[in-house]
Amino acid sequence: MEPSESTTTLPSTTNEDLTPLEQDVLDEYERLAENMKKLASLLDTMAGKPTAEILDGLRQLERKTSLVFTLLKASVYSIVLQQEIYSGDQVGGSEDGDR
Repeated sequence: MEPSESTTTLPSTTNEDLTPLEQDVLDEYERLAENMKKLASLLDTMAGKPTAEILDGLRQLERKTSLVFTLLKASVYSIVLQQEIYSGDQVGGSEDGDR
């Protein structure tokens, strides 16, 4: 059963509701969803091929997937680190003003 378009689309939000970073993250998730759809289509195509071709394709896919996973982890880590730095600046700035 294929997912319908309505289940994969995000609710409409205006640019005023989101920060640029949040919009970028949503855009990346949308791009990821499209890539997952392409992956599902490719896997359907590969299902009809001989086993050796499937194994070669899966090895290549595994390499690409691990690279994407590593990049995603690094991006999330970077965002969390930036938020901690930003929060630290906010807390540090309010403490200096109280003295």
